[in-house]
Amino acid sequence: MRTLVIGASPKPERYSNRALLMLHEHGFETEALGLRESTYAFGSIDAGFPKYEDIDTVSLYVGPKNQSVYYDYILGLKPRRVIFNPGTENPEFYEKLEATGIEYEQACTLVLLSTGQYES
Repeated sequence: MRTLVIGASPKPERYSNRALLMLHEHGFETEALGLRESTYAFGSIDAGFPKYEDIDTVSLYVGPKNQSVYYDYILGLKPRRVIFNPGTENPEFYEKLEATGIEYEQACTLVLLSTGQYES
């Protein structure tokens, strides 16, 4: 199961960075997308709109005001689900996801991983 973290940061204190580390620790393949190219403990952070294949889950760490530039990009990736982490909730985007049959949930990736609920 491959996860794309959007809003990835190289800063260890950021939740997106913690999510990438925890996903890695739990054995999940990850891709990371941020505002600029960088690195984190286990890989690189891409910028722009790279063409990823086989993304199962998108974990969002971008606030609703800045998500609209990602709508078509995420829809084009055709993930199974999108996780809206705390502070990223966006009813407008929920409607677009529902219209294309993509699941979404308002949850915290870190909590899902910590409680063994991430895969469900």
